[in-house]
Amino acid sequence: MGHLDRFDLTGRVAVIPGGNGAIGAALAAGLAEAGAAVTIIGRTAETVEEVTRGLVSDGARAHGVVGDMTSEEEAQRAIDETLEQFGRVDIVVNAIGGGAGKVLYSAHEYPRDAWDWIFELNVRSTILPTQAAVQAMIDAGRGGRVLNISSVRGQLGIDAGYSAYVAAKGAIDSLTRQWATEWARYGITVNAISPTFVDTPQVAMLLDDPEFKARLVGRIPLRRVGQTEDLIGATLLFCSDASSFITGQILTIDGGLTATQ
Repeated sequence: MGHLDRFDLTGRVAVIPGGNGAIGAALAAGLAEAGAAVTIIGRTAETVEEVTRGLVSDGARAHGVVGDMTSEEEAQRAIDETLEQFGRVDIVVNAIGGGAGKVLYSAHEYPRDAWDWIFELNVRSTILPTQAAVQAMIDAGRGGRVLNISSVRGQLGIDAGYSAYVAAKGAIDSLTRQWATEWARYGITVNAISPTFVDTPQVAMLLDDPEFKARLVGRIPLRRVGQTEDLIGATLLFCSDASSFITGQILTIDGGLTATQ
């Protein structure tokens, strides 16, 4: 096997909760290009179908599942459908999350309903499909890969009303290490990538503000905002045999932002 062959995902099956979003769709395309079959999971039928159709038109094996990953039953159904469609599950990339800019409150006034919503969106929707997929991996006995999408806010506070979001992403970082510890015995690695702002529709309004964008870019040594394509290389590393001895790690993809903190 050549060194680059270790990145080949031919014959593997990847499940991507949130694969209908901007980041998830980019990562799905990267995984498919490396040879993986992919299941796109999302709550909105239109976007799930659009991403799935685009992958198939590019020659990939792809399947779409519409479901709410905060529901244990629907998470299990998504994995069951993947097994029916492709016969196996090898990779989970958890791309559901966000919402921070929609619920900004002072820490001493942060309301419970906002806490609950952020944790459902960012933590529960990561836990449930991962548990179902990992059980399938354990049953198959072939090992596997879990990749969580965290954020630099799991490591750094920000004076902007983000209490629930930084706590949720901190929980994802801790779960990454805990899962890696528990699932190593089954040959399953668990890692995370931790980006700063990535240019997606979810943050378009913020990035359209010239003053906000200038402040943001000014704190990033590479002097630009991240693009979805910037996350693909690390994803291929962590989802392939190239990372067979890497687990429990959180790779920050931030243009050098955290290096300056």
